[in-house]
Amino acid sequence: VLRDLHVARAGLIKDRTRLRNRAQTQDIAILKRQTKARLAQVERQIAELDTEIARVIEATTSTARCRDILCSMPGIGPVTAAAVLTLFPEIGTLERKAVASLAGLAPITQQSGQWQGKAFIKGGRKPLRDALYMPALVAMRFNPDLKTKYEALRTTGKPAKVAIVAIMRKLIEMANALVKADRMWAPKTA
Repeated sequence: VLRDLHVARAGLIKDRTRLRNRAQTQDIAILKRQTKARLAQVERQIAELDTEIARVIEATTSTARCRDILCSMPGIGPVTAAAVLTLFPEIGTLERKAVASLAGLAPITQQSGQWQGKAFIKGGRKPLRDALYMPALVAMRFNPDLKTKYEALRTTGKPAKVAIVAIMRKLIEMANALVKADRMWAPKTA
């Protein structure tokens, strides 16, 4: 049920983006009015789905607890927590490297004999990667540990996108560890 609701929500998000883009380019009054009405309808449907997703998550005690743990982390809100619970139901049961690989955030090296290529991320669950991108941007600003990690990667010369992917990986690994330990996120004290 949660997966079906998430797929429907993702479709409505794409529709909303399409309608917003269309509204910016239209000049005819009747088309603008119709696009505005459709956009309002899509916004209402997204709100209804968000309410239903929250109700489904709240119906199961363990899922509600996982959502609360995920939401305690800086950068992860209710929408991202619902996406993680939907796209990654195994959260809290896997080891660190398996989590990164399943999310498609583990670097895969390309090499053959003496030839050394660059490492890329690939495979895994792309929708989960997509859901973690914006929370990683927020976390690298407001989570002190991840902010330090991001700045360290940038000072060693890593490109910004590589550093963001590393933050995404740390974020999902941290979420998995917290759910596995059944505890809320707390900032490190010195």
